[in-house]
Amino acid sequence: MPVESNLGRIRERTGRFIGASGDEIAFLRNTGDGANVVARGLDWQAGDEIVLSANEFGANAYPWIALRESGVVMRFVRTPRERMTPGVLRGLMSARTRVVTVSWVSFSDGYRHDLAALAEVAHARGALFCVDAIQGLGAFPLDVKSAGIDALYAGGAKWLLALPGVSFLYVDAALQDRLAVRWRGWKDVANIWDFLAYDQPFAPNASRYEGGTQNFLGMAALESSMDVLEEAGVDRIAPYVLALTDHLVEGLRRLGAEIDSERGSGISSGIVTFRLPGVDPVELGQRLGRAQIVTTYRPTGIRVSPHGHNTLAEIDAILDAVSAG
Repeated sequence: MPVESNLGRIRERTGRFIGASGDEIAFLRNTGDGANVVARGLDWQAGDEIVLSANEFGANAYPWIALRESGVVMRFVRTPRERMTPGVLRGLMSARTRVVTVSWVSFSDGYRHDLAALAEVAHARGALFCVDAIQGLGAFPLDVKSAGIDALYAGGAKWLLALPGVSFLYVDAALQDRLAVRWRGWKDVANIWDFLAYDQPFAPNASRYEGGTQNFLGMAALESSMDVLEEAGVDRIAPYVLALTDHLVEGLRRLGAEIDSERGSGISSGIVTFRLPGVDPVELGQRLGRAQIVTTYRPTGIRVSPHGHNTLAEIDAILDAVSAG
């Protein structure tokens, strides 16, 4: 059964990339799938609480917010007026808090959270710590065990440089028997080749959350991307990306730009969001696009996200294009 053998290899490869085992990895379609597996798999009681930031991307917001229909209470960090720091988190948690969830890096302005410190606070109060890692994984190294993460999910696109339509979910082995399988599929059982044994137990690892046939091409792309990133050294990519974004921020400030990304030791990331006073961000973003500079632009600002394959010369080209307007 060569396909299953290859899947096992890719699970192990993905696990090593984040400091986990292959038995703790499931392959899904997208980041939100992973959040949904965890959100729907826990046994909730009315009055239970979830702590999350008020600026979470929908993939790590809607799966949790949907639990309101079961009486679960959302407690929001009032981002961007405050951030989910250990002190803020302690002030929001109560005896009813069951889950703390956060994006490692905020999609909107690139704020990078201190995962290990937040996990320590969450666990001290008896809550699980769940992380959306799509905006950080691939640009920054991460060990889920040392960071104290119970569940982590990330799509293969973005910083992992794979394809859309594939993601992975990490579920700590200690959590798997507590996390029910809510969406059934032919591949969630112990022996997938015993097709008519409907009463057989679930798979003894995280593959129980995969359901049906996976995106094999996407998984192969994810494996190849992880090989490339590991060969380059994610521990080398991270400081390089920070140097690029520092250079960008310095140049934008000289041009009078307003930087929406909070910068500093431990919180800077590969995302910089900015605005030019008196300039429509959408028009500026379109002008940059015509200059072959790819950014994400919205009425609230322009997001630039250089990776390890970008250069200082390309950052200077952005600054030249911005100043040319």
